[in-house]
Formats: sequence, C-alpha cells, structure tokens
Amino acid sequence: MITDRQTYRKYVEEDLKAYGLPRVSLYNYLWMDCLRFQLRLRKIEYLHNTAGHNPLKRLRCFALEVVNHRLAARLGFTIPKNVFGPGLHIVHYGTIVVHPDVRVGKNCRLHPSTSIGDYNGVPQLGDDVYIGPGAKIYGPVTLGDNVAVGANALVNRSFGSNVTLGGVPARIVAEKGAREQGVFGKLS
Repeated sequence: MITDRQTYRKYVEEDLKAYGLPRVSLYNYLWMDCLRFQLRLRKIEYLHNTAGHNPLKRLRCFALEVVNHRLAARLGFTIPKNVFGPGLHIVHYGTIVVHPDVRVGKNCRLHPSTSIGDYNGVPQLGDDVYIGPGAKIYGPVTLGDNVAVGANALVNRSFGSNVTLGGVPARIVAEKGAREQGVFGKLS
C-alpha cells in the first residue's frame, strides 16, 4: 500500500518497468490509455492514503477519481484503489472487474475479460501472478507466488506457488509458474 511519496515513486517505477518503459513520455501518456489510467490510480492511492485531514489533498483526490472514473468506464475497468501491489501491467483495455477487498502482490500481469471477485469471500493473490484473458477467480481462495492462470480458467479453490492453472474448474496443468512460462517478458 502506498503510504508516502517514496513508496508512490517506487510503485510508479515498478509499473513502468512492467510496461517495459524507462520513464513516462508525453507520447506514452497520451496514447497508452491503460498506462494513463494506472498512473492516475497510483496518484489517487497516494493522495487517498496520505490526505488525512488536508482538505486540498482530499479535493485533488476526489477530482482525480472523477476523471479516472470516466476513463475507467470508457476502458471497461472496475479496478478499485489499494488492491494491486507494484509492477501491475494491464495488457489491454476491455472488461476487468476486481472486488475492492481483493489483495494482489507485486508484478501482476492482467488481461481483459477477467473477474477477480466475491462469492462468500475474496481472493488473495501472491507475487508474480499472470491472469490470462477471460480468467475468473472467485471465493475465499489464495494463490501463491509465481502462478499463471490460463485463458478462460475458473479458479474457485486455493493453489500453492509455482504452478500454471487452466480449465473449468481450474486444475494444475503444469508445475511451472508464470516466470518459467515466460509470460512477463524479458524486462520485468
């Protein structure tokens, strides 16, 4: 969770690294809608978590939330603040729905048409998690570190670390995790 300016900068740096960018250029900010949404989300998290009783910070946070909500609606995102750790990479716009109580560790690669939601509890995901297109993760499940959830998989029970999941309902299809499968690319 972003609690100070230094942590905010670290999150942004890790997010840019996940996108394979050394820094934000005007071109990237204007043409990469997912990145723009994500950078605003990080700023909102920072302002929300550090505002306290400062009315100017609270007002700025509210204004950014309004602007980002409009972009989120256009992109099809329902991604609340303070859910994802550093290194998030939203691959493409499209429907992405995440419950506000979900917690995801660092380095998550998230594809469109995914839902990480609620059914008598919310999922908790570890670090280095790849969530393929169309994947659904429901219930009080825990996924360990270095897990790849394949396209259109339905995860409704907990799994450990270093595995690849696929199918409906999800099962282990490989004893190799997201890093070994190469889904994060060479930069992250």
